Amino acid sequence: MKVDHTLPLEYSTEDNSNKILGFWLFLGAEIALFATLFAVYFTLWNRTGSGPAGKDIFEITPVLLETFLLLTSSFTCGLVINSMRHNMKKAAMTFLVITLLLGLGFLGIEIFEFVTYVHEGATLQTSAFLSSLFVLLGTHGLHVTMGVLWGLALLIQIRSRGFNPVTANKTFIFSLYWHFLDVVWIFIFSFVYLKGLM
Repeated sequence: MKVDHTLPLEYSTEDNSNKILGFWLFLGAEIALFATLFAVYFTLWNRTGSGPAGKDIFEITPVLLETFLLLTSSFTCGLVINSMRHNMKKAAMTFLVITLLLGLGFLGIEIFEFVTYVHEGATLQTSAFLSSLFVLLGTHGLHVTMGVLWGLALLIQIRSRGFNPVTANKTFIFSLYWHFLDVVWIFIFSFVYLKGLM
């Protein structure tokens, strides 16, 4: 494996560059997935039947808290990459732990939100609006859950191996995934919650 020391560690081999390119292509497929889910939601957002509309169930406080946690986690994820590029293993691991804890906090609030909706009679079967909402939010939440599990596995690898071309590449790709989830959340916050509260 030929290592180019003039490039950042995550790009330092041809294999690493190819993996990053491949992951960008994967994110293109993820964009198509979420674009489809948004299209379904926007088609069905006013099909509430006898169930509640968004303005009846959405509350701004948990949504703002979710947004704060996820956007802060994006910042700390950026600090993971900065620490990695300065070969500061302990700092990178600390910021990764903070990122994952913020992600878990986000998931906790989202689960609480879903339980509240169900207790208020807003279930997946209540209306087309609610089914599209639960599928969109649930798919994003599932992606965050997968990201937390991925981050835990990465944490173990960094702890045992430190930063080398392989772990640096995995860390960088993880950061692309995490930032992508934050961008999706900004769209959910803006076009689902804020629009629904109006």
